[in-house]
Amino acid sequence: MTAAKTNERPGTRAKASHVRASAYKAREVLNEVRGKSYAQAAEILAFSERGIARDILKVLDSAVANAEHNDGQLAEELFVSACYADEGPTLKRWRPRARGRATRIRKRTCHITVIVSRYDDVTLDALRDREAATGRAGSTVAAEARRSRVAQSKAREEAAHDHDHDHDDEEPTIEAQASEIVDATAASMAAADETYDAEKADSDQDAVVDADDATPFGPLSHAPLEDEQEMPEGYPIKGNADSMKYHQPEGRWYDNTVAEVWFATAAAAEDAGFVEAGTKAKSSDEEE
Repeated sequence: MTAAKTNERPGTRAKASHVRASAYKAREVLNEVRGKSYAQAAEILAFSERGIARDILKVLDSAVANAEHNDGQLAEELFVSACYADEGPTLKRWRPRARGRATRIRKRTCHITVIVSRYDDVTLDALRDREAATGRAGSTVAAEARRSRVAQSKAREEAAHDHDHDHDDEEPTIEAQASEIVDATAASMAAADETYDAEKADSDQDAVVDADDATPFGPLSHAPLEDEQEMPEGYPIKGNADSMKYHQPEGRWYDNTVAEVWFATAAAAEDAGFVEAGTKAKSSDEEE
């Protein structure tokens, strides 16, 4: 009587296709875990020095998860009933060598399959008695460790998804930010025009730092604050005393300009002798 074919053996299986390793290397590790319990196989693969062992451990955990969720079995009662590696497609490359020659490079791939099955009742009783006698519970520990890893992985994925969702909801668009800046600038300019008082502007006795008290460029100007990039309230226009140019909030070089004086309106800047950036000052002959 012939035995069942490998791909027809009963049990719960998991398969990883196109693994970037040769089937020979995978078989060397699979031979070590074939017939072992889940706890023993997981321990062997975790401490193996071969790189392919990490891929095989993932396939083993996937097969155990399939058995738990699809077949209602316990991980402590499972063992590796069958495992094998089939050759996959080979990627062919060429390496230049001396005298115009070339040698072939073969990048092997393989398909790894792991099948887990439940121990029969007699074997399970014997294993439990043995573990009780030695005081070890390897199968239970391995199953709990796998469940803990799965729970941690799911928690990380949910946290990342929630963070991305919240970030998308709270982050304003560029158009909204630009609209807020324009509205705030317009409101500041309107407030400066409405609240300006010529008598208060020349007063040094009040608690408010007035424009004329802090700068010599007229009543609608203001000296820079301690933070030169911070805009005084009601003075949105930047002025550069060296070039005698002023920059409006919608100007091209506004963000890159360090303000040496701030103006409330463009008319105030022009009254102080400043010219808008991007235009040339008129000469005395042109003015006449």
